[in-house]
Amino acid sequence: MENWTEVPEFILLGLTNDHSQQRILFTVFLLMYQACLLGNGAILIVALIEPRLHTPMYFFLGHLSFLDICCSTVTVPKMLNGFVTGQQTISFIGCLTQLHFFHFLGSSEGMLLGVMAFDRYVAICNPLRYTIIMNKWTCVMLAGATWATGFFHALMHTIVTSQLWFCGPNVIQHFFCDIKPLLMLACSSTLLNLTLLNVVTSGIALASFFLTLLSYLYIISFLFFKTGSWQIRWKAFSTCASHLTVVALLYIPVIFNYMLRSAAESSEREMSITLLYSVFTPVLNPLIYTLRNQEVKSALRKILCRKAPSGGT
Repeated sequence: MENWTEVPEFILLGLTNDHSQQRILFTVFLLMYQACLLGNGAILIVALIEPRLHTPMYFFLGHLSFLDICCSTVTVPKMLNGFVTGQQTISFIGCLTQLHFFHFLGSSEGMLLGVMAFDRYVAICNPLRYTIIMNKWTCVMLAGATWATGFFHALMHTIVTSQLWFCGPNVIQHFFCDIKPLLMLACSSTLLNLTLLNVVTSGIALASFFLTLLSYLYIISFLFFKTGSWQIRWKAFSTCASHLTVVALLYIPVIFNYMLRSAAESSEREMSITLLYSVFTPVLNPLIYTLRNQEVKSALRKILCRKAPSGGT
C-alpha cells in the first residue's frame, strides 16, 4: 500500500516550556524512573530466584513488574531528553514505534491484571483445585495470551495510523507519541482510527475490568457466605487489597482517557491522566505489593542478608 506520509518527523512539546520547571521535572521524573527500575527489578529478581515464590501469583507478579519497567522505558527516557533539550523531535518511524510499544505493553498489563484477579478467585474460592486449575501450563498459556493479544492490538493501531496522511503541522502536544494527539495532526480521515480506538481498545479495557470485578464479586460472596472465620476473611482481603489498588490506578484513568469519542480533547488533561498510569503507577506498584506482602518482604530480606557477608569481606 502506498505511503502518503509527507511529514518526516514530529516535534514533541512535552509537559512545559518553562526552563526552570523543566529542570525540576527532570530531577523528579529521573528519580521516579530509577525508583521504578529498582522496585520492579527487585520484585522480578525475587520472583525468579526465590523457590518459595515459584507460584502462579508471583509468576504473574513478575510479568507485571517486567511490563512496568518496559512501559516506563518507552516514554520516560524520551521525556527526560526533552527536559534537557527543551524541545525534541522524533522521526515518523520512531513515533509509530513508540506508539506501538506503549499500547502493546499497556494493553498487555491491563489484561494481565484480569488474569491475576482470576488467579485470586481460584485460590480463594477453589483452594483444593488451585494447583490443578492453575498449573504451570495454564499460567504460561494465560501469560502468553495477554502478551500476544496486546501485541496484535497495538499492531492494529500502528498499521492504520501509518496509512494516514500527515501533510503539514507536525507539533504533537504531548510528551510522547500517543494515538489521539497524533490523530489531531492527520490531514486524511481518522474515522477508522477513532472507531477502532473506541470499540477495540475500550472493549479490551472493559473486558479485563469486568473480569476483575466479576472475580472479586465471587470472592466477596464466597468469603461472606461460605467462610465463617474473620481471620480467613481478613487474610484474603489483605491479599486482594494490593491487586485491587493496582487495578484502580490503571483502569480508571485508562478508561477515562480512551473511551472518549473525540480526538480533539484537552491535551493538558490527557497528559495529566497519561502520567498517572505511564509514570506514577509503575513506581507505586512495587510499593503496593511489597508493603502489604510478608512473603515478598521476607524474601527480599533473605536475599539481602545472604549478600551482606560477602560485601563485608
